[in-house]
Amino acid sequence: MADILHWPADLLPAREIAANPVPFSRTGGRTINGLERTIRTDRGFWSIALNGVLLHTVAQRRAWNALRTGLGGRSGLIAIPAWSWDTAPYASGSIEQDLMTTHSDGTPFSDGTLYSQGSIAVRCAVTAEIGASTVKLSPLSAEPDLAGVRFSYNHALYETGPAIDTSGSVWTVPVFPAIRATIPATADLEFNRPTCLVHLQDDRGMDVSMNPSKISEHSVNFVEAVDYWSDLAAGLLA
Repeated sequence: MADILHWPADLLPAREIAANPVPFSRTGGRTINGLERTIRTDRGFWSIALNGVLLHTVAQRRAWNALRTGLGGRSGLIAIPAWSWDTAPYASGSIEQDLMTTHSDGTPFSDGTLYSQGSIAVRCAVTAEIGASTVKLSPLSAEPDLAGVRFSYNHALYETGPAIDTSGSVWTVPVFPAIRATIPATADLEFNRPTCLVHLQDDRGMDVSMNPSKISEHSVNFVEAVDYWSDLAAGLLA
């Protein structure tokens, strides 16, 4: 199993998360008027920037240093936040806080505290196989419109397109990118705080500076770890 780091979003929050799809089109010849025709493919990947990460406290700087040392440049793997509260399908239509609840048997943690659970609940209605470009989604607690939203499953990030079909409560939608790893039927999907498995875009992408105020702001650019999903599908990862 590959070693995967996790970005500490609470300790190193980004002022802005810029998650954008990078489609891959191929040439399909030219039209009768000489214009180039492009054909959509199922390929493509995510480009994600965490902009405006503030480093001020000792804990923040140590966490930053530990992450860049652990990554060792572009070869390292890290799961980063790709949150999109502006488009998340909250049932109320506006941003909702996580729910505080008990375990399924009605008991809290041993110290009496409750655990946090996202307010959006959506499941995969039918198994989505590797390479699929559409998925069927079943909202349990969510706005009944699942077009143009993002979710993740095991750190594979997806964005839905316009609805193809709505049968009852099941939405059939195209997704970008093509399914990275099989999503089983009834699997719970992460709509509240989706994540994406990525590499640093540049070996020196986490260079930092320090000034007399001990406060600095940094942005980090990442690209989706497509090689990981390829190796996983090929059975090269245990």
